[in-house]
Amino acid sequence: MSRRHPLSFIFRITLHPWWRLTRGLTLGVRAAVVDEAGRVLLVRHRYYPGWHFPGGGVEREETTQAALARELVEETGIELMGEAELHGLFANFINFKSDHVAVYVVRKWQQGPWKPSLEIAEKKWVHPDALPDNVTGGTGRRIAEIFHGAFRADKW
Repeated sequence: MSRRHPLSFIFRITLHPWWRLTRGLTLGVRAAVVDEAGRVLLVRHRYYPGWHFPGGGVEREETTQAALARELVEETGIELMGEAELHGLFANFINFKSDHVAVYVVRKWQQGPWKPSLEIAEKKWVHPDALPDNVTGGTGRRIAEIFHGAFRADKW
């Protein structure tokens, strides 16, 4: 069982309420980055348990593609080399009752400099058939949809 990072408590009690007050609707982006071997990139946050797709929130006056490009560089050092393919838009009502996540598949990219940060503890490439035990539910479902043709649900 994974332990939560000490910052997760601060994150939950300060940022979540702030976002709810300042944003009527929240929108995030996630990237299923695929390498030439057919593996997908996952990241592990310091403040939230499990393995996730890289991504984050879309800021005011920012497109989802711009947010995706920004988050990939910030979290993994990956630079987009072409347009990402939209896989789907999913309702993520677990933490926010008006949160949505746009998931993109990224096949054209290049690796830039990267090192662990205050937000991202590590990243790793995994085969879609050999996911880590603690991959998050939404991430696992999206991998099944993208790589195995599973039914595409509308909820994260």
